[in-house]
Amino acid sequence: MDTRDMDFTIERLGECRFPSPMARGQFTGDAERILYHVTLKELMTYLDRGVDPPALELAGPREKIFFDPSTLACGIVTCGGLCPGINNVIRAVTLSLHHHYGVRRIYGFRYGYEGVVKRLGNTPLMLTPEVVDSIGEQGGTILASSRGPQDPAAMVDYLEELGIGILFTIGGDGTLKGAQKIAEEAARRGKSISIIGIPKTIDNDISFLKNTFGFETAVNEAHHAIYSAHTEATGARNGIGLVKLMGRDSGFIAADSTLVNSQVNFCLVPESPFTMNGFLKSLEQRVRDRGHAVIVVAEGAGQELMASTQACDASGNAKLGDIGIHLRDAIRGHFARTGMEINLKYIDPSYIIRSQPANSHDSAFCLLLGHSAVHAGMSGRTGMVVGFWNHRFTHVPLALATGHRKKIDPEGRLWNNVLASTGQPGDMR
Repeated sequence: MDTRDMDFTIERLGECRFPSPMARGQFTGDAERILYHVTLKELMTYLDRGVDPPALELAGPREKIFFDPSTLACGIVTCGGLCPGINNVIRAVTLSLHHHYGVRRIYGFRYGYEGVVKRLGNTPLMLTPEVVDSIGEQGGTILASSRGPQDPAAMVDYLEELGIGILFTIGGDGTLKGAQKIAEEAARRGKSISIIGIPKTIDNDISFLKNTFGFETAVNEAHHAIYSAHTEATGARNGIGLVKLMGRDSGFIAADSTLVNSQVNFCLVPESPFTMNGFLKSLEQRVRDRGHAVIVVAEGAGQELMASTQACDASGNAKLGDIGIHLRDAIRGHFARTGMEINLKYIDPSYIIRSQPANSHDSAFCLLLGHSAVHAGMSGRTGMVVGFWNHRFTHVPLALATGHRKKIDPEGRLWNNVLASTGQPGDMR
């Protein structure tokens, strides 16, 4: 991305006039920044020109806040598909609002953005420390979820009626685009409503964020499926284990899971096109040489090899063909034509993975994401998403986060590591 397009300025509702009620903790100054670039070579291109390098606003509590906690109401909404850690984030936001700032009215909107439209009749759940006490041990979301947009005007109407000053939107690309529209509608009306996004995508595909919550849990759970595929493949003559993992447009789960196991021989992702003939020739050679093979494929890989339905889901995403089934049948057909016996086992753990509770690392990550979101909202920031970059929590404008999808660079270090681990050809076209 052209760095000239990187405007990391965060919108604010106004002057912060109230002293923070937080009794302890290290406050963050408004001028504190985290560098976007990390290498000296990248930084020198700016310093040599006498230009400040791009940097993101640092997250954290401020000494003065915008909202009066004694009169403030807040809302939380979860949208899109399930992901490990959603309940952990809900819990972290609720507890931070309650204990750090003394906010007592916290509405949990049910069934995604549908719950923020009054006429649809989804009564909000009042969130308290007692309600969220043990929800981090559960997968899914206690607020339930849904896909698809709603009218921003109708949602702002309901937020105004409930007296909500901060809305926390937990979701992926579509959710964050919806959050931006809500922020724009509130600004058009001149209403002081802060919209803070908390990035939820198991695919880890949001720009300017190193990681999103649930991703590490997904990779950890995928490890078990790949281990099983390897066990099956090595336990039979000419065994082939095929595992399909989530990853519509970005193959990060497949790539990272491949590196975890080092038992994967082929990793297929959307960012690295292949032909069926090129892949099958390489697979046949592998099985002839070594007697078994393990394949990991991201759900969005190889879509050009199947007939397109042209249909979209409620979020506007193109409905994908099932590359797992397509590959399974193509592999069986290829080896049948060659007269070579194989034993193929196909494993699709997608919905098992995404419905799991967060692991310990993701749980801690969710806690700090939730706290960072609350601090940002209380300081009157809006139209932003909480991020994680260079080992620090940051603020990213919604427009930047949703401007383009983060993908694996086929020439980058991650993909080169995958190729080194699997031994697969760099080009199977």
